[in-house]
Amino acid sequence: MPDVMSVSSLTISILATIFSASVVPCMEFNNSVLMQKPWKTSGCQQMPRQCMNATQENDCYLCGDDGQCTVRVAVIIPESDEYIVNQKRASVILKEAEEASRSEKILSESITFIYNYYDDGCNQEKTSGSVIRAIQNNSCIHVIFGTMCDYALATLGRSAKYVMAPLITPGGFSHDFTSNKTDYTHEMYSVINSGQADMRSYAEFLHMIFNGYKLKKVVLMYEKQAQMEVAGEDACYLFMRNLMTELQNLNLDYVDGDVGVLGGDYTNFFKTKVGVDYGIILMCASCLNVRKMIIEATKLNMMDRGEYTFFSVELYNCAPMPSRPWYVESDRENNILARKGYEHVYTILPYPETKFDDVSNQTTRGSLYLEGLYDGMLMYIQALTNALEKDQAGNYKRQMIAGCEMVYAMTGKKFKGKRDDILMNCNAQRTGCTYAMLHVNSNGEYEIVALYNTLNKTITYWNVTWPSGDPRDTPKCGYDLSKCPTYDVVKILAMCLISVIIIGLTIVLLILYRQIKLKAEIEAKAWKVHYDEITFVSTRRRASSASVKTEMDGDSIIGGTQLYATVGFYKSIRVAVKELPDVDKIEFSHEQLVELKIMKDLSHDNLVKFYGLCLDSPNNACILAEYCPKGSLQDVLEKEQVPLDWSFDMLLIMDLLKGMLYLHRSPIKSHGALKSTNCLVDSRFVLKIADFGLHFLRVGGLDEHSHAFWERKHF
Repeated sequence: MPDVMSVSSLTISILATIFSASVVPCMEFNNSVLMQKPWKTSGCQQMPRQCMNATQENDCYLCGDDGQCTVRVAVIIPESDEYIVNQKRASVILKEAEEASRSEKILSESITFIYNYYDDGCNQEKTSGSVIRAIQNNSCIHVIFGTMCDYALATLGRSAKYVMAPLITPGGFSHDFTSNKTDYTHEMYSVINSGQADMRSYAEFLHMIFNGYKLKKVVLMYEKQAQMEVAGEDACYLFMRNLMTELQNLNLDYVDGDVGVLGGDYTNFFKTKVGVDYGIILMCASCLNVRKMIIEATKLNMMDRGEYTFFSVELYNCAPMPSRPWYVESDRENNILARKGYEHVYTILPYPETKFDDVSNQTTRGSLYLEGLYDGMLMYIQALTNALEKDQAGNYKRQMIAGCEMVYAMTGKKFKGKRDDILMNCNAQRTGCTYAMLHVNSNGEYEIVALYNTLNKTITYWNVTWPSGDPRDTPKCGYDLSKCPTYDVVKILAMCLISVIIIGLTIVLLILYRQIKLKAEIEAKAWKVHYDEITFVSTRRRASSASVKTEMDGDSIIGGTQLYATVGFYKSIRVAVKELPDVDKIEFSHEQLVELKIMKDLSHDNLVKFYGLCLDSPNNACILAEYCPKGSLQDVLEKEQVPLDWSFDMLLIMDLLKGMLYLHRSPIKSHGALKSTNCLVDSRFVLKIADFGLHFLRVGGLDEHSHAFWERKHF
């Protein structure tokens, strides 16, 4: 392969020179804190002895005696088009890379590629099945182009080592694929990373920033399944796990949470998880949901004083408008809030994703990873061409090349890529890749404020202006100012306290007023009736044999029959007047006066109305109640003249129920002696309950010569 100058290194150097000429970083970032030191790109260790032995023992020939070579390729990636790198796109990309190599005379016409595609379903189980099918179909697999899904890639990486084939992938994001795998015994030895992004590099970029500003607290806010179209299942969860692995020596105090399970309720997460204790929030989610998070944070006033700083990590630029992440055409009402919020957001992306015009014109967003697959094919072709031996006639010898030998051939080398040169380090990873940190400027446009390069693991450009000074891991006042009560807050609290006192005093005064009013009403004795206010009318008739047995009981106040009661008029109202024997002088207690007032106030169609008590009668004190000319319920039931049918009985029962329901809900609460003689019937045959309350006025005994006395004995 011709020795071509690394265009990617040149591009990065030019960028760094331009930026550093105009901006001198005010911060010093130390990469010695990183878990893994920069990898060498030359002078790698010799091919392992185990690999040389495997080369001698393997019987998987690439080229035959006729000088023709056949490369059997197993492409094990998802079939579903929900993934950026899928079988349909991969088949086009790999053929394009092959044809480009032929047109540039890098790939000989004597070398033929045979592609076999297998669906890994982006999961481990299906990947295992795909490997088995690939082995069954081809006893010899020369190279595998593999999935970007990390879980599936872990299974595929182990299998690739078993079948002794190099595994080229534009993925391999997790630490498992970027840790030291130079030892032939490492399970991921065969994995070759041709992509321009990995999670370790994101974490290293943030590690240097956190260490530089001495940040010790962070909230990890992520959607577990977001960005799975790139890295597969649990992409953002793995992102955060890799980050915390890299940052472990900082001994961070952190809170994490999968906000994907909240159904969009980010406000509650901000209040309960972030609150006023954490000022640094690291987000991993889809671009639209990151925007929603920022809008909710803005509504909570988290952006008002610059006390909260948000970092968003994105594997590719997925914003509807790449240069304006806050703008969504269909949600204009929230664009202003989003723009305000994004002034406090710093987004980290692979550098190619900052070429906004190119991103906007992409048929498939995230084409960066398709290009990584393309570059992987170019790299393999160049390494293979260099590794194959020719005879004196210029024809390829009959030969085979073990997978570990091809891994070694692609380690610590430079290769020509689609756009830039591909620089591989001694850990079989693409290096020299650049990550950009973006911030929305005053025009609402993304601009690059920092660059990180993986070649020497350094921040090559720094022009960050924080909205309110250096970022703080603990807010000074908090979004709700609960840690900084201002004069206005004190005034508000004072006004609230005064209002509470005024309301309390008002309630107390109302209670006192009601008590005084009640006392005045009790002392007014509205129930008291003067004797000269009563006009008596004689209603006594000769009693029949049937009516004798419903004489008033001696312990009844206003119950029993009223057919033989004294009838009078009180304030033009016909009333039944019953004397209270043996009650000459009554001294009422406060409780009894209250009960008399309650009795006076009670009013219901199915209760006998209590009009009052007459204490100045020339004979005995008497009680005035509503007059019911039909007598008691017992009288009505025993009269043969009154026709009783089912509907009439139901009316009486309903009257009784309504009266008792009202009585139970009143201060009287209960009757205490309900019976048929205490249920009176008026002229309209409406049943009314009598003889409730005023139990202190009851007379204890009955005349032993009375019918009621012997009736009670009988029952």
